[in-house]
Amino acid sequence: MSREVRHARYPFFSAAREAVREADLSLIGLVERDAPAVGRARERVERALTAGTTAPEEPDRWDPRDELLSYPIARILVSLVEDSTAVEKYAAAEAATAAERFETDFASDDDGLRSVERAGVTREEVLAEFGIDAEPESGRERSGRGWYWVGLTTYLTFSDPDWGDDWRLVNREVREGRVRVERAELDRLVEEAVHRRVAEGLPFDVRERNPDLAAGLEPALASVRQLLTAGHAPTSGVSVVEPSLFPPCVKALLERSRGGETLPPESRFSLTAFLVAIGLDGDTIASVAGFDEEPTTTQAEFLRDREGVQYPSPSCATMQAYGDCVNRDERCERITHPLSYYKHAVEAQAGAGVEAVGVADAGDEN
Repeated sequence: MSREVRHARYPFFSAAREAVREADLSLIGLVERDAPAVGRARERVERALTAGTTAPEEPDRWDPRDELLSYPIARILVSLVEDSTAVEKYAAAEAATAAERFETDFASDDDGLRSVERAGVTREEVLAEFGIDAEPESGRERSGRGWYWVGLTTYLTFSDPDWGDDWRLVNREVREGRVRVERAELDRLVEEAVHRRVAEGLPFDVRERNPDLAAGLEPALASVRQLLTAGHAPTSGVSVVEPSLFPPCVKALLERSRGGETLPPESRFSLTAFLVAIGLDGDTIASVAGFDEEPTTTQAEFLRDREGVQYPSPSCATMQAYGDCVNRDERCERITHPLSYYKHAVEAQAGAGVEAVGVADAGDEN
């Protein structure tokens, strides 16, 4: 059972992929009978695109077999979406989820706790899985931040110059073909290795290779596409932050979150995405909405890439489906998206001499 759990937690590991092959299961058969793995695959992709994670919202709902089989089906769904951005965000979400699980497993191993011994993995096993050449610095690997010496080839393969100047080789300590890195930096290299393995081979042509499988997944694909359609919207097109002009739905979500209520995941996503779309960063959003800083910053970074916002706040129709379309006013009757509401409100206010309220007060307006 522990082996099955490990395969479910890390379905991109070589052993897990081999287990799927040895099972000789018909994916089309799973799809035709709408097996639980199909529902989990759809959730896997949808959560990747909206929340930056592939972890299930209800972990106890899925058994290890469903979790494992959902991975190849999710890869098929992502390929069928035919959107390069979706592929990138899916791979990044799988990697981020794996990084969190690695951290838990490594901490258990470091503390001498063996409750997840075979279901979890050790750092050494993960390094071997991805062929990462890294050795702990003698006498310091279990104290303080921990240091490792990483092979130069490994470092150059998995590091990214876009991570900042600290990652430039000229700014690193290099000795005898090895680069000195902190333990957290080594973990980032591992996350990048997962990212690349997941992204490898995506997207592939499902319709040409297996048209019946593509047809069978059409209902799940329609759900993912609806989410993407609802998520893509014009940016606000304004450069001011004026909370008094926020749409009623956003004001209500802010009031609830600042009042201490734990918002449902979809409501939190809607609020965060709206605030990202009007130009707020993760730290500011956490302060404004009363969210925990780290997960908020991660989600905000996920929602925005170098070209701008990729998945802004959901449309009015989606907000209605979430049950968050409240306190509708006259302007709500004329628009279809919260960002459009805000843009029109700001334009209507232009020239009136009203200054933008500081973002720290953004939740104080009703």
